[in-house]
Amino acid sequence: MQTYRFNVYGHIVVAERHGSGWRAFLPDNDGKRRPADFVIPDWVTEDGLAQYLEDLFHENATPRNGDVKQLD
Repeated sequence: MQTYRFNVYGHIVVAERHGSGWRAFLPDNDGKRRPADFVIPDWVTEDGLAQYLEDLFHENATPRNGDVKQLD
């Protein structure tokens, strides 16, 4: 299982590869993570994750909260 963390316009998104599919998580206030309310399609590659997340969240972005950056 591979795990990728992204800063998506000021919010941390964790994407985990499980076999051929993805699971996405968001951090909760108590430090635990909860499943995200969006789906990352199976066809998205590791190299395309940042662009997919940027496209998905772009309509809610503002100039003050930056870009989509991979954290690790």
